[in-house]
Amino acid sequence: MTRDELVAEARCWLGTPYRHQASLKGVGCDCAGLIRGLWRAFLGPEPEPLPPYSPEWAEVGGAELMAGAAGRHLLAIPLDEAGPGDVLLFRWRDGLPAKHAGIVTVPGRFIHAQEGAVVAEVPLGRWWQSHAAAAFRFPGLDG
Repeated sequence: MTRDELVAEARCWLGTPYRHQASLKGVGCDCAGLIRGLWRAFLGPEPEPLPPYSPEWAEVGGAELMAGAAGRHLLAIPLDEAGPGDVLLFRWRDGLPAKHAGIVTVPGRFIHAQEGAVVAEVPLGRWWQSHAAAAFRFPGLDG
């Protein structure tokens, strides 16, 4: 898989409605579901089952569950090295676990699924940059 292929597949998800815990292109997904769908498109079956989670899972539990799962299956990279096709994780506030994810498309833009909206490609502006917590790369990503 190349960066261009991964970004092209992520763009195929644009307009998919937000649906908590879903992961079906054109039908519904949340931010984790978008990443899971990209995994399936390029790498096959998901590497581990996703347990049920509430929208407030990070605020209630406090554990770095999303970052932990990403670290088990994706390659951690420095935030400043994230490029097209790489996964960014975000935390809403200091002291809370990362609970949002997106895919970098080009420098300064990313695709994500956010509650109350459809999957969209948006600027990676100052607010998003200040909330970025970690970056990861899909295994086998070329170019």
